[in-house]
Amino acid sequence: MSESLAPANPEVREFEATVGSVDGRDVTLSETYFYPEGGGQPADRGTLGGVAVDDVQSRADAVVHTLAEPPGFDAGDTVAGVVDDDFRTYCMRAHTASHVLYGAGRRLLDDLGYGGFGITDEKVRVDFETSTDIDDDVLVDLERLVNRAVWDSRPVSWETRAVEDARGDDGVAFNDKTEADVMADADSVRVVTVEGWDEAACGGTHVSNTREIGPVTVLDRSNPGEGLTRVEFAVGPVAIDRRTETHRELRAAAREAGVAVDGVADTVSRLADERDDLGDELASLREEVLVGRIRDLPTVDRDGDSDTDGKDADWRVGVVEGFDANAVGEAAQTVVGDGADAPDAVAAVGGGPAPFVVVASTGGVDAGEVVDRVTAEFGGGGGGAPTFAQGGGIDADPDAVVEFLAETEE
Repeated sequence: MSESLAPANPEVREFEATVGSVDGRDVTLSETYFYPEGGGQPADRGTLGGVAVDDVQSRADAVVHTLAEPPGFDAGDTVAGVVDDDFRTYCMRAHTASHVLYGAGRRLLDDLGYGGFGITDEKVRVDFETSTDIDDDVLVDLERLVNRAVWDSRPVSWETRAVEDARGDDGVAFNDKTEADVMADADSVRVVTVEGWDEAACGGTHVSNTREIGPVTVLDRSNPGEGLTRVEFAVGPVAIDRRTETHRELRAAAREAGVAVDGVADTVSRLADERDDLGDELASLREEVLVGRIRDLPTVDRDGDSDTDGKDADWRVGVVEGFDANAVGEAAQTVVGDGADAPDAVAAVGGGPAPFVVVASTGGVDAGEVVDRVTAEFGGGGGGAPTFAQGGGIDADPDAVVEFLAETEE
């Protein structure tokens, strides 16, 4: 035999067939209702002659059933095949749901094309080729339209058409990412139709009416590359559980905010604006505090240092806790250029187990050379210009670095 009978007869779960060949754990049959992996749909599960079926694949001119262990039957024997009902039913519902989702995409997305499809135990994915940005609003509308099509109980049917005829029909979607191998040398193609909603070339198993799909919950979207947008969704119990959890979290958020469920979005938006305003205010206050701390660092007249007028250079040197090097560096540069009483140089050392050093100068002191001397003495690396430099990765106690800076001569 050359193909599975499952797509044409998806309701069949038990059958008998003659064993064509046995090669270790690989078995072929005179006919089979097991679905072989392909087209984005996983292989059926079940038993053959009482032995668990691990995998089903189409190879050359036969469907090969790989069993969990070598079977006790031989070629020519008649064996019973049992397709796992729960998994087959799930795959039928999930696969048809993907067609319904694509049909929803026809109504919402521009320049639409099929970019891929796949079913796992927990979720289903459809990759859309589209110029439309599938944002949160579009994602919600896709879910709404899918569930509306399920509610409308639209008949699902399939027929075989000539490939040339189907390719010439603009209404038929082709998923060439998953069906290319199947249709490469074929003269005909199977077209699955969701009445009044979607038509697509497909060799998978499907339900006969959209109402059999049950609830569909869109999970997320992502960008898998190649100009695609991937939409993931769940059907059945996973969809119900996900929707329940979302509903629970929404109600919890409404309760915490003290508003009705339909007021959560506005409340979250208002709180986000307030958070941003407070964040800006906090950042401004932290900057003021940091500048104040640097201004209050101890004054040091280092022997040998001079400002641009030849006078002893006025330094501020000390440890600054609770700020990163970039923030300290910006504040130090502000202080050295802030008025007639500003210091000629600031050397601030970051507190903590891995101190950093920043040096800002009006130009009379070469900040880059100071940092080079610190890193040469205590390790780490860094550098900069005459007016500003910084170093990090220093292996020393911050107070030791401060003492070194206060005593080092030019």
